[in-house]
Amino acid sequence: MDVDTQKAALQSDSNLNAALSGFLESNVTLAATYGTPDDVQKAIEELRLAFPDRNRVSTDPNVLKLHGSSENSYHPSSAHSVVVQARSTEDVVNIVNISRKYRIPIIPYSGATSLEGHFGGHPSGSICLDLSGMDKILEINEGDGDLRCQAGARWEDINNTLKEKGIPLFFPLDPGPGATIGGMVGTGCSGTNAVRYGTAKAEWFLNLTVVLPSGKVIKTRRRARKSAAGFDTTKLFIGAEGTLGIVTEATLRLAPRIPTQVAIAQFPNVGMAVSAASEILKTPHGSHIQCVELLDDNMMSAINVGGLIERPYPVQDTLFFKFQGSPASVAETSKTVQEIVKRHGSSRFEFASTDEEAEEIWQNRKYALMSTFAAHPGMRCWTTDVCVPISKLPQLVYETKEDLAKAGLKSTIVGHVGDGNFHALLLFKDEKELQSVGAAVHRLVHRAITMDGTCTGEHGVGVGKTQYLIEELGDGTVELMKTVKRAVDPLNLFNPGKVSYSCWV
Repeated sequence: MDVDTQKAALQSDSNLNAALSGFLESNVTLAATYGTPDDVQKAIEELRLAFPDRNRVSTDPNVLKLHGSSENSYHPSSAHSVVVQARSTEDVVNIVNISRKYRIPIIPYSGATSLEGHFGGHPSGSICLDLSGMDKILEINEGDGDLRCQAGARWEDINNTLKEKGIPLFFPLDPGPGATIGGMVGTGCSGTNAVRYGTAKAEWFLNLTVVLPSGKVIKTRRRARKSAAGFDTTKLFIGAEGTLGIVTEATLRLAPRIPTQVAIAQFPNVGMAVSAASEILKTPHGSHIQCVELLDDNMMSAINVGGLIERPYPVQDTLFFKFQGSPASVAETSKTVQEIVKRHGSSRFEFASTDEEAEEIWQNRKYALMSTFAAHPGMRCWTTDVCVPISKLPQLVYETKEDLAKAGLKSTIVGHVGDGNFHALLLFKDEKELQSVGAAVHRLVHRAITMDGTCTGEHGVGVGKTQYLIEELGDGTVELMKTVKRAVDPLNLFNPGKVSYSCWV
């Protein structure tokens, strides 16, 4: 039934007249109508004409599958109709205009490290806009402490480049290995440095270059460190997961590179470990803690089996610390930390003896997922995260471990305990266990929201967490998100079904 027919049917019933206006304004007149299969083929042909290099426009089934799904995500997904590689903002504008002309949904793709189904295809057919080739650092302003780069640049490559050039600055947001700047903007990421430097939703993106669904290109701000000029439109796109616009460039704020030292402390249980971390961060010396990460006993066992280690760790619940500052400040901070962890039952506290060992310890934390796979060959893994107020984290970790044990599920746990962010890596071998894992994730999310927390600390919403948004944020806030989406993308072409699947229902 088309929109006019729906409107006529509603108007014929006098009992619905009162509700008609609001309903039509918010739903029917904005309902998405996508192109037919024939339109999809026309769009593909036009893309081939626009990008005659055959390597840049692909309908190869293997390429479509690779770009539309992830082995580490277990949410519903569809293959794309075509994958197009962009090299510039102008390319993105061209692709967006073709998408709009034929009413074909368009889904951005770059590092493919996200876990909540962010880059899955649309059932009606979709264009996957591959930004991974837009990976250049365009400008470094050392004197101003910022740089401009394309959306496909990886955070690790940016920091390696700054180090190689002898520039004593770095970009402190550090999510999973391989993450790109565009994806980091889209999901509102953070990482192990969030205790000291905050998240993507802080001030680390000074401005963005964005292609809107209309095909217009905007720059959200100038390059000044602060501005009171109107709405903060930069933050409008942070966490929007490509549903409002496609980021093509970003100006990143950089931080001074401060000397660090790495240490570990081990505990009888996770409750003691998390309580110790919480107390440490409340002390005056907490400002010298760059990172404090929890790895439970199962994760430590996995690192021993599958990690990059020269000698095994004792299999205990463990905190990984990264201290920053002068040798004197680190020594003073470590003295306080050792006193606190001892009071909380720590049986071992030690610093890395060399820079190489420090790097090895931190690499083992960053590659927790890969170590988990290596330690459990033949099993698959569902990775999820939630976040709660720091004081609630010991209860959350304890109750979750107890729940997983009762369910008979294998798991490893890591967490950014300094900011209450908790990651569970749940293992399964068959569809029956997958159902048990999904139920455990559901319980974990409700447990976190009950503690005044969030369904996602840094993974984003995608399709995996949409069902929890109203429970967490409330009807009014979700409706505001829908209103913004409808205003910016009235055809619902940009990554439809992500963040809030009910926008168009």
